[in-house]
Amino acid sequence: MSKSKTPKSNSSEMSFLEHLEELRWHLIRSTLAVLVLAIIAFIAKDFIFDTLLFAPKDPDFITYRIFCNIAQSFGLDESACVTEISFRLQNRTMAGQFNIHIWTAITAGIILAFPYILYELWKFIAPALKENEKKNSKGFIITASVLFFLGVLFGYFIIAPLSINFLANYRVSDEIFNDIDIGSYMGLVRTSALACGIVFELPIIIYILTKVGLVTPEGLKKYRKFAIVGILILAAIITPPDIASQVIVAIPILILYEISIYISRAVLKLETKKNKAEV
Repeated sequence: MSKSKTPKSNSSEMSFLEHLEELRWHLIRSTLAVLVLAIIAFIAKDFIFDTLLFAPKDPDFITYRIFCNIAQSFGLDESACVTEISFRLQNRTMAGQFNIHIWTAITAGIILAFPYILYELWKFIAPALKENEKKNSKGFIITASVLFFLGVLFGYFIIAPLSINFLANYRVSDEIFNDIDIGSYMGLVRTSALACGIVFELPIIIYILTKVGLVTPEGLKKYRKFAIVGILILAAIITPPDIASQVIVAIPILILYEISIYISRAVLKLETKKNKAEV
């Protein structure tokens, strides 16, 4: 009696081409999710642009009001309060506004679909994981998504307003008025949000690097001074060139770095316990 064929449940039994085919479908589903959410964002352009993206150019934006209240609570004068952001947005190309609309919708689709993209990534690598590794990685999607969205919010509510306020009010001469191209403005807001979203994934990156043996907590502590210098340089790059803004940005990144050290230590402890149990 001939044996019936059993399905290939283990990824190690799949050929290279089968892996590529599997990856292709994960990428297709992820792309479709981005496109669907991008279409929704494209339709909701009034909310996306007028309510969200153009809000940081308003002196009454919540970030400016909070910083003003904090400054006044410390007895500082109203110089820390934003009363005017004097610039106008302009479009200088025929297809400029349409292109901005398209790319903004795609960016919104990527941000909103991020948890689903992670889910598809996890589904692709899950068959290669052991049962205990699958259990430990169940919180990966939630944790990584929360960190990403926290980073996006930090970029939108902190980095973008600080940058817009500083750059819009910077003057080399009163003879010059800022007519800002819409692409330049949108690029600043988009980069601030996405860059911070990626930076906030630092604990996840450290977790993965520790699992594969490329990073240790001792190494992270040993090179902490260099990391601090790197963080300050990064803060100087993505923020306006004033000390207050750089400190505001550097503090959460430093906290994430310290959290990453504890995560790396915890991963090594779990690996040590697992190795002892197997022996």
